Amino acid sequence: MKAVKGIVMSQESAFPTMSQPVAEFLRHPRPMLIGGTWTPAAAGKNMEVFNPATGRVLGQVAAGDGEDVDRAVKEARNAFDSGIWESVGAEGRGRILWQVADLIEKNIDELSELECLDNGMPFRDAKFFFAANAARCFRYFAGCADKIHGRSSHLSAGPAGVHAYTVHEPVGVAALIVPWNAPLMMAAWKLAPALAAGCTCVLKPSKETPFSALRLGELLLEAGTPAGVVNIVTGSGEAVGTALAEHLDVDKVSFTGSTEVGRCILRAAAGNMKKLSLELGGKSPTIVFDDADLDTAIPGVSQAIFANSGQICVAGSRLFVQKKLYECVIAGVAAHAEKLRLGNGMDPETEMGPLISARQQTHVLSMVESGLREGAELVTGGKRYGECGYFVTPTVLGRTQPSMRAVREEIFGPVLCATSFDEPEEAIRAANGSRYGLAASIWTRDIGRAHAVAKALRAGTVGINSHGFFDYSFPHGGYKESGWGREHGQEGLLEYMETKSVFALL
Repeated sequence: MKAVKGIVMSQESAFPTMSQPVAEFLRHPRPMLIGGTWTPAAAGKNMEVFNPATGRVLGQVAAGDGEDVDRAVKEARNAFDSGIWESVGAEGRGRILWQVADLIEKNIDELSELECLDNGMPFRDAKFFFAANAARCFRYFAGCADKIHGRSSHLSAGPAGVHAYTVHEPVGVAALIVPWNAPLMMAAWKLAPALAAGCTCVLKPSKETPFSALRLGELLLEAGTPAGVVNIVTGSGEAVGTALAEHLDVDKVSFTGSTEVGRCILRAAAGNMKKLSLELGGKSPTIVFDDADLDTAIPGVSQAIFANSGQICVAGSRLFVQKKLYECVIAGVAAHAEKLRLGNGMDPETEMGPLISARQQTHVLSMVESGLREGAELVTGGKRYGECGYFVTPTVLGRTQPSMRAVREEIFGPVLCATSFDEPEEAIRAANGSRYGLAASIWTRDIGRAHAVAKALRAGTVGINSHGFFDYSFPHGGYKESGWGREHGQEGLLEYMETKSVFALL
């Protein structure tokens, strides 16, 4: 290890070689899953996937295009229309999803290693948070599969002799488009509820991080998922994502990614007015009041922005601190940032990995430079780091203003924009003064104030003395330009269903 300004960078010699199962998995180009069969791209092309910690090629996957999307959608449509997934029954679908969860846990080291190499995240984060939560997601929705109930009711008006009831039915073929920041967990977040609802699926993993999704496809087949129920098409967003969104035989698109791409999905889906759920960008505020417990708040604020190198949709990237504590909190967060160990995720001492790509590294650094040009104070970080890979030092920008580009736009990197406030109303106005509304957090000992501020904030999830908390029984999603619809809980399950009302005159 070598230390520079308190930040430690893992050297390439310090981390272990990949395991034999992972090396074997990556040895040859990985095909796509279509109709229960692993198949190359129709055009015969592959694309390279890079390890962001080294910048080197990690492996190759099939480079799909519109023809491959057509094949996958056809298989999903046939599997849905034939009733093969419906015939498994709700209890049977639950059993399969439960088995998938068991197989994720059985293969968790391999999946976590693939995630670490592909995404750059520390191995322990991949294993104990992301992969573990993928298993929990399948297990939660396994329990939901046989608990999808309609209701019966008397009519509010009309004849007395009417039996009226509702039923929830699967929407049909669901296209699931997942991002690169948490590939396995995001795939689980979409596949598990869609399959529990009775849909058939075409999953498109990110071109930067396709490997854990492909390994998950093998586990889905091993668990007994019928051929054609889950299909996986790899490729670029332009070639595969757009084709899925436009496809007239796709009934539903669930997309997680940037707001800009979400708008493209919206336009592409207009052809057959398919159902959409969109979990998009965020610029989440964290508000620290002058009575906050700093032993909790400073680590919490730091974790909110630096976890997964800031590449989290709910990242607490805007910090508002009441003036009395501003200098203390900023100094504490900066000290935390400077102690973080940057490096390859396979090194057990690594606490923060690289950004996903050279392009993302350039974008993040350009946003920092933009903030400095507009008058922000560089408290710490803001530098490219290391001799290889796509690392950026954890960064704190102080004395920022709402008009600054770095404050207005999602950076999706380890960059915190901080400012002070006098009165709670000032913090609420500033926190809500964003086109995004995904998450927020409040740090205070005053529980009455905490709940009052939580009510005032325009965000889909609000944490009190915590940030970014989620549970599969509670809905997750955003206000404003952070998206449409919800994931998790009954609300997330119903995103993959249609509701039908039936009236029987007796």
